[in-house]
Amino acid sequence: MKQKRDPIAVAITGASGSAYALRLLEALIAAEKDIYLMVSQAGQIVLKMESDLDLPGQPAEMEKQLTQRFHVAPGQLQVFGRQQWMAPVASGSNPPAAMVVCPCTTGTLSAIACGASNDLIERSADVVLKERRKLILVVRETPFSDIHLENMLKLSRMGAVIMPANPGFYHNPTTLQEIVDFMVGRVLDQLDIEHQMMPRWGATTT
Repeated sequence: MKQKRDPIAVAITGASGSAYALRLLEALIAAEKDIYLMVSQAGQIVLKMESDLDLPGQPAEMEKQLTQRFHVAPGQLQVFGRQQWMAPVASGSNPPAAMVVCPCTTGTLSAIACGASNDLIERSADVVLKERRKLILVVRETPFSDIHLENMLKLSRMGAVIMPANPGFYHNPTTLQEIVDFMVGRVLDQLDIEHQMMPRWGATTT
């Protein structure tokens, strides 16, 4: 009997930075990880603005489109709607191995920090926190207000990993893709997924 792989939940919200989300999905698919995907309404709008991806509103149609785009293996990607409360991620009896909100709006950050659980993204994050799984928040905003900083500190003390989308430049990137890959590579590091998306500091080059 084939052992089921622990899924990773990915949430895309309405902050700028769709390139990070799409590259993360691509990397997780290449790593043969099972993915639970949720996209907020604002996330769909920003995806359309920043890429050529115009996602349909229905989860099944969204799943079909993304499966074709990324050549996903059957069953590897599952897309859930914002009010789909019977999804596995809605309960601590079936939590994902980890969850990444990428990009993460400061509104989503606030909702997670106070345990609002108004939609499936917020509830999934709440489940991951209470079950002591890894929650990674790729926050995309500048400058940060006191409210943003207080919410980040609160969540960090709860065990969440706060990863503002701050790519490094010591590798002298020459393309936008290299900048995106640096940040996505750091997310993959937090997920303990091997990759070659960025150079390591101090690594010997030949």
